[in-house]
Amino acid sequence: MKISARNVLPGTVTSITKGPVSALVTILIAPKVEITATITADALGAEAQEGQVAFALIKASSVLVGVE
Repeated sequence: MKISARNVLPGTVTSITKGPVSALVTILIAPKVEITATITADALGAEAQEGQVAFALIKASSVLVGVE
């Protein structure tokens, strides 16, 4: 499969919190480095589970960070 996202980070699913509309999926991509994504509950699918190999695909024109 060809995708346009250039940042593909392999890892392992460490947690899934599923709600009625969306789900939070956390992927461990390196020791002590996790990425959490909010996706639709439909996109999560029934086969997704903790401990499963997954990929974080990142495509963004900007990333905003704010600190005080």
